[in-house]
Amino acid sequence: MADFVTGEQYEIGAGPYHAVITEAGAGLRELTYEGEHLILTYGPDELAPAAFGQLLIPWPNRVDRGRYEFDGHRYQLDLSEPELENAIHGLMRWATWTPQEQSSDAVALSCALHGSNGYPFRLDVRVEYRLDAATGLSVTVIASNAGTRALPYAHGMHPYITVGQPLDSCMVQLPGALYQPVDDRMIPLGPPKDVAGSEYDLREPRLLGEQEIDIAFTGLERGADGMARVRLSGGGRSTAFWLDQAHPWLEVYTADQVPEASRRRGLGCEPMTGPPNALASGIDLIRLEPGAEYRGSWGIAVG
Repeated sequence: MADFVTGEQYEIGAGPYHAVITEAGAGLRELTYEGEHLILTYGPDELAPAAFGQLLIPWPNRVDRGRYEFDGHRYQLDLSEPELENAIHGLMRWATWTPQEQSSDAVALSCALHGSNGYPFRLDVRVEYRLDAATGLSVTVIASNAGTRALPYAHGMHPYITVGQPLDSCMVQLPGALYQPVDDRMIPLGPPKDVAGSEYDLREPRLLGEQEIDIAFTGLERGADGMARVRLSGGGRSTAFWLDQAHPWLEVYTADQVPEASRRRGLGCEPMTGPPNALASGIDLIRLEPGAEYRGSWGIAVG
């Protein structure tokens, strides 16, 4: 029997919400509200373009030339972004994930990451997707050190929220008070800067126009519930993205280099536990001792 390149498709629903999660990478392939797409999507027999909806584990974003040190040892990751000589978006987005629990409105999958030359550690990861008719999608990642020694860890995810309109005509509100400058290889260049007075100050809603963004934000402004929120509005629709305090960083990308049909039609909102190059810089890098776990949540809803 033939199989999709993204493997089994796990469908869940609650009220007006419907989502599809893939066996390959445990990625979020589709999320709709009353049939309208809330994220950029792709077909079940296609590879996720530009990391659409993928989990980024055990590091999000980039590692400079794939090199880092941990506990006195030097490691070299494969350069999965050869054009910029970086290792990008972790090791688990093409792996096979195993379903653990499934109901009409939720699914949980897990994956065991065994050691490799660039990351000789043993990591177990579980991801839980849940839909609620009132509050939309919530996603929780739980990473556990299943090995015998400490390991370096970070994670993220790569959904592109959409309202079905070109970004140029959309209003955008972002919570970041600081942004991280990068060099021409997308590696951090100096400390984060205040967004005040810069093109990256979107703390109040404004029309995005032709502005291109591919930058990480921190100093996230949060509500009384501890959540930071992004809002995208246009064409009478609004989509909201939230991330909890386990994610002090948020990469935002205006989808300028994605396949043409989706170009600038969605806003990449990547919740991250650390900044780009965290594995090498150690900034906000999580040290997981044997038996320890780290968890974080984020979600998407109609705004």
